[in-house]
Amino acid sequence: MYVCSCFGVTEMQVKQHAENGACTPRQIASACKAGTDCGSCVRRIQAILGRGACPRPGLVEQGEPALVELDEAA
Repeated sequence: MYVCSCFGVTEMQVKQHAENGACTPRQIASACKAGTDCGSCVRRIQAILGRGACPRPGLVEQGEPALVELDEAA
């Protein structure tokens, strides 16, 4: 499904950029331009980024994943 119609960015692409460390709409925009034209997709990007992923700085250097799933019960 397309998130950004202006630049043809899909939800899967946004998730991939998030897995690679982008954790804000601005960082997603830097990675693929999504959200930089009309801006109508920014809230959708925020929603995608807010779904269970939280950056964990410093762990990549230790060989751990940069993002981790949040506990839904918390």
